[in-house]
Amino acid sequence: MSYSSEMHSSGLYRSRRGIFFGVCRGIAEYLNFSVFWTRILVIIAFIFSGFWPVGAIYLVAALLMKPEPCCSYEREYAGATGKLRRTFDSLDERLQRLETVVTDRARDWDRRLYNE
Repeated sequence: MSYSSEMHSSGLYRSRRGIFFGVCRGIAEYLNFSVFWTRILVIIAFIFSGFWPVGAIYLVAALLMKPEPCCSYEREYAGATGKLRRTFDSLDERLQRLETVVTDRARDWDRRLYNE
């Protein structure tokens, strides 16, 4: 279970990463549903209802729903730790390649034959 779904399981919030007030994203994350399809359903309802009912409900929901709680430590630094992890993995791969070259048996025999 991801961090965002754990956070939204306790309540319904407007997402801080939403496009218009974050209502669709907040509902989608709360229901564990695709944001894309939530937005499509709202747009279809908006068009077929004559704009005012769904538009009014959307604005009321935006006013009544609390904004998503501020970023926690884990979420705020998730990007930094991911970048650090990728850098570490890259350095680890380079070190492994270097070790295979240095500890290669053929290289060891060549060094012994030509240096002695």
